[in-house]
Amino acid sequence: MTQQGKYRRIVIKIGSNVLTRDDGRPDTTRISALVDEIARLHRARIEVIVVSSGAVASGRSLLESRVGRIDTVSARQLYSAVGQVKLLNRYYDLFNEYGITCGQVLTTKESLSTRRQYLNQRNCMEAMLAAGVIPIVNENDTISVTELMFTDNDELSGLVAAMMGADALLILSNIDGIYDGSPSDPASQVIRRVAPGRDLSQYIDTTRSSRGRGGMTSKSRISSRVAGEGIEVVIANGRRDNILTDLVLTDRDVVCTRFEPAPHSASGVKKWIASSEGFAKGALRLDAGAVEAVRRSQAASILAVGVTGVEGEFERDDIVRILSPDGTQLGVGRISCDSDTARRNLGRKGLKPLIHCDYLYLE
Repeated sequence: MTQQGKYRRIVIKIGSNVLTRDDGRPDTTRISALVDEIARLHRARIEVIVVSSGAVASGRSLLESRVGRIDTVSARQLYSAVGQVKLLNRYYDLFNEYGITCGQVLTTKESLSTRRQYLNQRNCMEAMLAAGVIPIVNENDTISVTELMFTDNDELSGLVAAMMGADALLILSNIDGIYDGSPSDPASQVIRRVAPGRDLSQYIDTTRSSRGRGGMTSKSRISSRVAGEGIEVVIANGRRDNILTDLVLTDRDVVCTRFEPAPHSASGVKKWIASSEGFAKGALRLDAGAVEAVRRSQAASILAVGVTGVEGEFERDDIVRILSPDGTQLGVGRISCDSDTARRNLGRKGLKPLIHCDYLYLE
């Protein structure tokens, strides 16, 4: 049986090391080959969202020789401003050869930090998909600054996959997956399947890629979280010919790392909350009894009586972190009051939940 009917909607994240040559310039041959494969998926009536790196590299290839001394953030903004145009034009021309229209979606971490903005972005991409348009998503590096940037496009692709209710997230890197040793060691093997909740930290090489912001640590962490939300995640080698069509449209045994999805998909709200750790404005510290209660039951809410401390300043409906007595992070949730009210109500019984279970995500 082929996998053609398995996926209705997928997110494909294409990393910088897939889209660039060894000299750091865009690899037009590889970009063209991936578009050929995505066009085949599109013809198979699979909805595809592409999260693409490569804008900064595209801009750098044009401007690096003309730019004098400039700080890192400004250089990134400049290269991105020019490179986004070049990259999207390349995608547009390549997809147009197949009669397929693509469209650009630029986002920032801040623009997804509220539920309303999150839904606005989702509605935009839903409209694109309904019209047969392939969204090409990237972070808007022209206005992002360091403290407000996504960790990398792995984080962005995980958020997009959850936001759009994707069946699968395919993360294309320049190696075959996560190895049980150093990828350069011939004795190392690719870990083929990862069950929900499995810890891979002992296997992860913490070195980041030469051109992207992320590394395998980021890919593993994001993959585990997204799989926990009921979405299958595959880390595979984007430099292998026919990698996408082999993974999606055939039964071939493709060497890759698959993160098995949790058996039950999280709700849309919980998927947003799960992806919102980076937006957290403060924290609630729980006592041991409250920790036990929320771990024991998925229907448990965070009550003021079980909170021993409030950290930071936040408003109603902001995302806050949930901490154990020793400061270990348990999860995140959407708070029902501001920080001043939360502090006034510390330890009190009989009040409405500070965080209702429907708006609580535990790691």
